[in-house]
Amino acid sequence: MPRLLQIGHDHISPAGAVADRFAARGYDIDERVVVPAERFHDPGVDFAFPDPTGYDAVLVMGAPWSTYADEVAGWVVPEVQFLRAADRNAVPVLGICFGGQLLATAHGGAVHRSPFPEIGWRPVQSADPSLAGPWFQWHYDRWVTPPGAIELARNDSAPQAFTLRRNLALQFHPEIDSTALKGWLAFGGDREVLAAGLDPDVLLAQTEAAEADATVRARRLVDTFLDRVAVTERGASR
Repeated sequence: MPRLLQIGHDHISPAGAVADRFAARGYDIDERVVVPAERFHDPGVDFAFPDPTGYDAVLVMGAPWSTYADEVAGWVVPEVQFLRAADRNAVPVLGICFGGQLLATAHGGAVHRSPFPEIGWRPVQSADPSLAGPWFQWHYDRWVTPPGAIELARNDSAPQAFTLRRNLALQFHPEIDSTALKGWLAFGGDREVLAAGLDPDVLLAQTEAAEADATVRARRLVDTFLDRVAVTERGASR
């Protein structure tokens, strides 16, 4: 049975339909959480990332912090080193939002504050139907695509997907469902939604209405990662 390492950065960001699809494809999932619940408001923890060569793929989830924030530098720096080690050893990595930004950082790109932050269901343009939106967004930063990477999707706010060797970075959240969104809103996200001029109840209703279709598209996206990106020849880009 192939093994998937799922790296969560906090206790309120389940992998939802994305993890379910890995499981349906036969993967045994080893889930690790970097910041435990009791340290959510003080995330400067120590964390030992495992050897990526012990896994057949890696899933790196989102987080409520910026990749360049001083408060998380103590574990972001070794996580970037972990992602570089995975790449050197041809271990496929799927990075979601914060995870995608870490992939950009690890491979020569950059992450900075976006002039157009995104919260909610937003369009995403891509020639690849498995990446075209709408997708759920919640980010204040955006990446500069690394040298040699191929941008696969974008919108007016930010680049939304790139591939580099066996790495696929996503800015959006294919895993989101109403249960996860309720958790985000309960841990301060409701204030962020209101500050963005949105209504949390409306956002939740939109997510509930989109959930069935989004689940199908999340499954398709994982299939794209496994069937096209994870099998890319070492040293090549799609």
